[in-house]
Amino acid sequence: MIMAGLKQRLRAGEQILGTMVTTFACPDIARLLQNAGFDFFIVDCEHGAFTTREVANILAEARGIGMPGLVRIPEMRREHALKFMEMGASGLLLPNTESADQARMLVDCAKYAPMGHRGVSLSRPHTDFKKVNGPDYMKQSNEDTLLLCQIESRAGVEHIEEIVAVEGIDVAFIGPNDMTQDYGKLDHFDDPEIVAAFERVIAAAQAAGKFSGVHFGSSEPLRPWLSRGMQCNMWNSDSGLLALGAAGLAGLKGE
Repeated sequence: MIMAGLKQRLRAGEQILGTMVTTFACPDIARLLQNAGFDFFIVDCEHGAFTTREVANILAEARGIGMPGLVRIPEMRREHALKFMEMGASGLLLPNTESADQARMLVDCAKYAPMGHRGVSLSRPHTDFKKVNGPDYMKQSNEDTLLLCQIESRAGVEHIEEIVAVEGIDVAFIGPNDMTQDYGKLDHFDDPEIVAAFERVIAAAQAAGKFSGVHFGSSEPLRPWLSRGMQCNMWNSDSGLLALGAAGLAGLKGE
């Protein structure tokens, strides 16, 4: 599976950088992001308005070119986790994770036995419709699938040690906007209490042998954390990158 290389890079101590697909449903977005130099992307099905067919098409293109494509599911429900994994997602991001029970349910729905209870249907996009050896494939899938728990609240930080202790969870991934909002300090990313929350997430992940990361829309607040132990990070989004590329338009129009 294509996720194996990405997970191996994390285990080798490398930093990987992705972006969020929030708006553009064209399958070509996978190739555009790969050519731009991103290591992976996540389709946002929490805030985004994608249909399941649109996500399936994006993931199909991503698999075809060897570009890891993950999905942020809307909430922790079995049908969300199963559908996107069956479409061929390389992993899942669970928003607003606040308990070990939520993390365990994510693993249970996304991993095959004995780790979980993912439904078995092997003639699907996730096998590229190829005939596979069931036991071997399922074991490899469990190994390759990347599961991220998004920490976006004070409760998530307070339970971070229990969350990352769940077998099968790979990344504690901070959502800084919701986190600072929950702390009553929206966008104050350098506030000492927010910095301490970030550091607690990093420390908990490292202690559990897991990884940590964060998603920022701009590069300035992200840079400091690249050197502080966060390996699985995201920068900007598809629509944000379009706006960034169009920043020179005003000069061309004489404004």
